[in-house]
Amino acid sequence: MADDLEPRIEEQISAWRAYVSRPEAIDGRDVDELEDHLRGQIDRLEASGLDGDEAFLVAVKRLGGLDDLSREFAREHSDRLWKQLMFPGAPRAARSGAGLALAVGLAIGAALAIQLPAVFGIRFGEDGDFYARFGSLLVLPFLAAYFLVRRRASAATVAVVGVPFLLTAVVMAVYPFAPDGSTLVLAATHAAVALWIVTGIAYVDGRVRSSRARMDFIRFTGEWLVYLALIALGGGVLVALTMGVFSAIGLDAEWFVEQFMVPCGVAGAVVVAAWLVEAKQSVIENIAPVLTKLFTPLFTLLLLAFIVAGLVQGNLVDGGETEVFGQRDLLILFDIVLVVVVGLLLYALSAREPLAPPSWFDRLQLLMVAAALVVDIMVLVAMIGRIAEWGASPNKLASLGLNVILLANLVGAAWLQLRFTLRRTPFERLERWQTGFLPVYLAWAAIVVVAFPPLFAFA
Repeated sequence: MADDLEPRIEEQISAWRAYVSRPEAIDGRDVDELEDHLRGQIDRLEASGLDGDEAFLVAVKRLGGLDDLSREFAREHSDRLWKQLMFPGAPRAARSGAGLALAVGLAIGAALAIQLPAVFGIRFGEDGDFYARFGSLLVLPFLAAYFLVRRRASAATVAVVGVPFLLTAVVMAVYPFAPDGSTLVLAATHAAVALWIVTGIAYVDGRVRSSRARMDFIRFTGEWLVYLALIALGGGVLVALTMGVFSAIGLDAEWFVEQFMVPCGVAGAVVVAAWLVEAKQSVIENIAPVLTKLFTPLFTLLLLAFIVAGLVQGNLVDGGETEVFGQRDLLILFDIVLVVVVGLLLYALSAREPLAPPSWFDRLQLLMVAAALVVDIMVLVAMIGRIAEWGASPNKLASLGLNVILLANLVGAAWLQLRFTLRRTPFERLERWQTGFLPVYLAWAAIVVVAFPPLFAFA
């Protein structure tokens, strides 16, 4: 009996190892250590009197963090004894294509939603104010729904995600924004940012207090952007071919491309890119480290060049309102670069092996953060000077608030990065600091959406 039992346990361990070795399940470098823990648990349980199948069942259960993976593994291997022991009467798992079917269905829903206003005479590209107000509200709910369904979210998580969407819709519908006004543009852009972070609550299945879960969402965001860019490149080729083919036969397809192809494609791509991140993660895991190592030195050089340019430019607030237009553009560019740098830092942290010792790349990141900190201080000084000379405006105050948050973020990041490179603090503290700013950005975006329009008379 014992001789028959041992091969069965080895077969079960092999199947378990193959499952958790999948790129989307767990890092392959950890599988050997996990298998050692599993075998140690099985040996101890067998020594206490359990048979092999029972010992395997309890050992997998005790791995704790892998319990969710083991649950899915059990559902996919119905011939295993421990599935019946752990999940009596459990429903069969959805097929592997269920995620794709759900993504395609919701992508079609998002495409239809973006076209729904046309039924009432509101056409994409012709009514910019309407789509500025409701563009993100027409698409992001479908992405949030994808995660909520895939995670089998609880009613509480659904409510936590749904209520901000509802409140944002009410605010954007009720506020009497001036056409093409600055408060409309600010509210629209910050609403999209806020709702993206709220969508992250659905992605992490409500585990908003977990630093690791927040970092997972940051990693997802970077990978989603990569896939969205790839889809956009393919979509651009498709648009060009469509217009070329129809033009060759004497038909003008421009109206079809502008009114249907582009808006529906963008809306659907938002959901499809999310599915690609989760289904094709092995591809992105090869791309992500390359992207971070490529763009970190480039952006470091760009920041250093910006510092030199700012010093050469001199006082960025000298001159009249007309004469400083170029300086105002420079400040806007500084803001954009700072946001991209913080995003790049977050993405680099998310792609890093937490237990690896400090390397040359970590020191390069420290240089990038230090340069970004200098640039942010220069921008803040220039902004305060412009507000003192020309008065406050919604754009200036929104930018000022963002830069204050970025300053706090960068100061802490620089200090912790320095301590990490000196081996005086663990990587986890740097990671927690960065992910802890997600609620801060969410709160600031909500303030801009809700408070700025009435403060500036919806101008």
